[in-house]
Amino acid sequence: MGYQLEVSFHGKSGPNKSSKGVPVLIRGAEAAGWLFPADPANVLGNELATAAEAACAGADFKSASKQFLAVHGQSGPLLVAGAGEGLSAGLSAEEWGGALYRQMRAKPFRQLRLDGRGIETETLADIAAGALLASYEFNRYFTSKKKPAEPAKLMILCDSPAKMKPVWADRQALANGVSLARDLLYEPANQLYPAEFAKRCKKLAGLGLKVEVLAESKLRQLGMGALLGVGQGSARDSAVVIMHWQGGPKKQQPLVLVGKGVCFDTGGISLKPAKGMEDMKWDMGGAAAVTGTMAALAGRKAKRNIIGIIGLVENMPDGNAQRPGDVVTSLSGQTIEVINTDAEGRLVLADLLTYVQDKFKPAAMVDLATLTGAIIVSLGKEYAGLFANNDDLAEQIEQAGRSTGEKNWRMPLGKAYDNQLKSHIADMKNIGGPWGGSITAACFLQRFVKKTPWAHLDIAGKVWADKAGPLHPAGGTGYGVRLLNRLADDWQDLDG
Repeated sequence: MGYQLEVSFHGKSGPNKSSKGVPVLIRGAEAAGWLFPADPANVLGNELATAAEAACAGADFKSASKQFLAVHGQSGPLLVAGAGEGLSAGLSAEEWGGALYRQMRAKPFRQLRLDGRGIETETLADIAAGALLASYEFNRYFTSKKKPAEPAKLMILCDSPAKMKPVWADRQALANGVSLARDLLYEPANQLYPAEFAKRCKKLAGLGLKVEVLAESKLRQLGMGALLGVGQGSARDSAVVIMHWQGGPKKQQPLVLVGKGVCFDTGGISLKPAKGMEDMKWDMGGAAAVTGTMAALAGRKAKRNIIGIIGLVENMPDGNAQRPGDVVTSLSGQTIEVINTDAEGRLVLADLLTYVQDKFKPAAMVDLATLTGAIIVSLGKEYAGLFANNDDLAEQIEQAGRSTGEKNWRMPLGKAYDNQLKSHIADMKNIGGPWGGSITAACFLQRFVKKTPWAHLDIAGKVWADKAGPLHPAGGTGYGVRLLNRLADDWQDLDG
């Protein structure tokens, strides 16, 4: 729904000790002393600087990173912030900024002024971006909950606002993509259904994306029988949305991102238990991540050709719904015996993967899906599961995950798992045996991959968080947007 923080950057004429913002003093560990500003008395005056020193000594303040101490002097309040061994660009600076925002949720710290002169431009931008990401809230449907009269304000003094401007614009565009993904995750299914999701994607054309929507009639004409089978029990039509960003050379093969967009998943005829079913509004987490990524790439004017494609369906159990035991024909021509209608996301992705390879001849394709509960059994909620047919691609995704904190862990693929998909009446079943469910699901997808380098991210444990993290609230995380943007930025052509 939006960020509850305004960030502004200023030069020498910016916020000073006479401004409304509470000053932030950054202190390093042990003998490092005051880092920013190095001489607080010169900036704030002797009284506040002395009060800060006394408070740190009295509180046994260790200056550990993300440790904060509120100080109230005669001249007013200030906030002492620990930086540990220092501040450097990247994830640590973002998380430090997220921790700083959490100090801003109560008075008198709703307005802070940070003297960042001497801090590298990239580091300062990451701090501000982390604070912005941590400030996200979704409050669209509250009618009586008290809201802040205005957003918190973080005023940052920097060496060169001119140099900061393009760097901050890049960070803002990325944050906006994360915010969009989170908005989509939070929306209830009566508000966000396939046609409405597609409508919101079309609005992204204003960022420079080329957006194409394939209606259900077109999908039927193409032969996407696997995808259409999932949605046939819903009163709402299914759709596929294709988003193009042409930021690289015209002849550059695109990187294609594929998202599962099950706007609500009842399980179909294989009905889920009632408890927790309301969470299945975020079974379109893969599509949300791809959509947010495409918005961020366009907003940042990324210099690579990227295509995002999402399959939008509802899995409902009416009289026309797909039945266990039905056989459907996929776009690839392969037939699938549907043993369990709650294993529906893989059917959606199967047709998208075929379409992508035939239509766009990609350099690589990465699909994201809240595909299996089994991946949460395997990895908990710490990592997404990563499956790939190309080691180089897998390594690039793992590195992007480490850089952004959107962690993933590579899982195996193999014939022993794939054999569990054998059917006695069709080319394959849509589920394997009782064990290794996330792996057999990935093996199912691999059957629709030709020679294209491909990776599958099972993000079922990552799109929704029970507790707030350093950069996200409890609830929708927007997982995948930052990872995929980093992958696009750091992309190296694959071996072989």
